[in-house]
Amino acid sequence: MEKLLEVKDLKTQFFTYAGVVKAVDGISFEIMKGEAVGLVGESGCGKTVTGLSIMRLISYPPGKIVSGSILFDGKDLLSLSEKEMREIRGGEISMIFQDPMTSLNPVLTIGEQIIEVLTLHKKISREDAKSKAIDLLNLVQIKSPEEVISQYPHQLSGGMRQRVMIAIALACEPKLIIADEPTTSLDVTIQAQILNLLKDLKSRINTSILLITHNLAVVAGLCTKVIVMYAGIIVEVGSDQQIYYNPGHPYTFGLLRSVPRIDEEEKERLATIPGLPPDLLSPPEGCPFCFRCDYSMRICFKEKPPFFDMEDNHKVSCWLFDKRAPKIERKISK
Repeated sequence: MEKLLEVKDLKTQFFTYAGVVKAVDGISFEIMKGEAVGLVGESGCGKTVTGLSIMRLISYPPGKIVSGSILFDGKDLLSLSEKEMREIRGGEISMIFQDPMTSLNPVLTIGEQIIEVLTLHKKISREDAKSKAIDLLNLVQIKSPEEVISQYPHQLSGGMRQRVMIAIALACEPKLIIADEPTTSLDVTIQAQILNLLKDLKSRINTSILLITHNLAVVAGLCTKVIVMYAGIIVEVGSDQQIYYNPGHPYTFGLLRSVPRIDEEEKERLATIPGLPPDLLSPPEGCPFCFRCDYSMRICFKEKPPFFDMEDNHKVSCWLFDKRAPKIERKISK
């Protein structure tokens, strides 16, 4: 597969009165053309900041991308002018934000908001843009699109507003969609519909997707590759099968143990990860997970672990995979 996005040693920081918050601290990953990748982790681990950094929507002050590179389809996004970036933003890369009610303009109709994107990036007439807007609403399975284009965001349900956000994101047939918690605050039935819609659209137009979420169950239905983030860094990367059935990092293991299961005969209290994430104003010297980890060793508190290869394209940043470390047994049942 051909590479579409390559993020190298990205560092994004926020300069506050209390100090420098290292929200994203040197992460690297790739997304291939037509690939769906899940970026998972607890709230506050840097997932959304990563997506906003790719879109170059980090506002300064207080936030700033301090180092690294973001290569998209051969272009370094960090070296582009704001004018050049505006052409890519919405045209070649689109983002679906967490809350459609705050992302959509409350004083413009749904049709006007889709038409604006099309006329700006596609340079087509308003008549053609209106026709295309109706087609897009049909594509995201909104009933009576001719009526919906004349309505305002507050007149739609949460699921319909999220579909409108997806329609806007797809308006210019982008090469990459960054979906930031697209199913948050939706009930499970609507969640399933939105995920099936994204899956269907991905297969139809071969768009790459970066799905940002804290919900591992959401990732399982759409993504073939999973990136696990914790405290501003990536701790594990692998295929969906590798992450779900053979997790390496204790944090990944803890996330999976906390997911409710319906196939277990004996119902037990859900496992939790003890403690709290570290303060990103002053992150630990060693592994950021060391104070919450059941398997911490002396070296974990002193040195950040490198990435170790577990198997094909499955990498984990944990000292347990150093050849000198003691062997432990953990299993996730299928």
